[in-house]
Amino acid sequence: MFKKIRLPLMAAGLLYAGLPAWGQQSLPEGKGKEIAEAKCNSCHALEARVGNGYTAKGWGTVLRMMTNHGVPLSKGEIATLTPYLAKNYPEKNKPAAVVAKGPAKVSMKIFQASTPGSRPHDPLATRDGSLWYTGQMANVLGRVDPKTGKVKEYPLKTPHSGPHGLMEDKDGNIWYTGNTGALIGKLDPKTGADTEYPMPDPTAKDPHTLIFDQSGILWFTVQNANRIGRLDPKTGEIKLLTPPTPKSRPYGMAVNSKGMVFVVQFGTNSVASIDPATLQIREYKLPDPGARPRRIAITSDDLVWYSDYARGYLGRLDPATGKVTEWQSPSGPKSAPYGISAINDVIWYSESESTPNTVVRFDPKTAKFQSWAIPGGGNIVRNTSVTPDGNFVLANSLINTVTLVTVPKVK
Repeated sequence: MFKKIRLPLMAAGLLYAGLPAWGQQSLPEGKGKEIAEAKCNSCHALEARVGNGYTAKGWGTVLRMMTNHGVPLSKGEIATLTPYLAKNYPEKNKPAAVVAKGPAKVSMKIFQASTPGSRPHDPLATRDGSLWYTGQMANVLGRVDPKTGKVKEYPLKTPHSGPHGLMEDKDGNIWYTGNTGALIGKLDPKTGADTEYPMPDPTAKDPHTLIFDQSGILWFTVQNANRIGRLDPKTGEIKLLTPPTPKSRPYGMAVNSKGMVFVVQFGTNSVASIDPATLQIREYKLPDPGARPRRIAITSDDLVWYSDYARGYLGRLDPATGKVTEWQSPSGPKSAPYGISAINDVIWYSESESTPNTVVRFDPKTAKFQSWAIPGGGNIVRNTSVTPDGNFVLANSLINTVTLVTVPKVK
């Protein structure tokens, strides 16, 4: 009988995302098989974790993520497992990036997260010019000074809380979702104090993305629990709402100029809106049943833009009419558009499965794309942010970096 180890769900999922159903078939022969069997064979329902594998460098990072999250792997075991996994489960099925030419000129600057394998998930550009990231596998929030390159990390109170989404309040506090800790957190950068707001319902286990509306109310999604949350920072009260569609998996969020909250639903082909006064939820169905919107941005005309991760499209929804318009992303149907932002009403997003990942610019006035390869590969940009002076910020999970994209200024 193989050794059974109780691993944090997130850590198990990271390793198994690139592997076939180990519980259903024996592992390939080779040096490293015994370690894989002893450490991993009994931890997870692996048949649900078939993925695209990783390069050798990627596997090394994934294994480091796992050790950060409590998996007992020695340096020797990592050195043996990395080539074994890279040989038997190599990166595959990722399209070559298509770089679309255009007139805009950008520059990119990369900052390395302090802890190796921390898995920067969400970035956040704050009013003081800092760039923050959630170190999901290291249980930290990181702050980058882009002028000096200095990085400071803040450890969080609850072990393995899985920091995920990020947002700044008017007082400069940094709010985050504890994706595996079932909590919302507030970090005071001045003191390092970490205040936690646990979910009021034990089924709401995975707080995901969060955003403030104009009145200072914090909204957040709870993806797998199919809930949308509302937190009043003045009282700490949390209300949880349930979308009409079961298993809709509320994901990315944005707020329009009127204070309406919009949510893309990654488990189905729809976008939802929440009226902050009545808490009523309305769903807008996207025309293609295979659409799976993952992130969202809103332009000044209150049009809703979304990245269709499953089909490789950029989409636009007019909530006033329900009309949907879509454009194929430059790298094609398997490019997996993901993090997205609007900067001066121009859409910027990432293609997270192209090789390398790209930064894509789409001008709604001309309906033209332009794109750039991300130095170092990107790999994988899950969310994006915008600096106060209109530059684009990416968190690159697998290469453990934050990227600042300097954007041409509007004249």
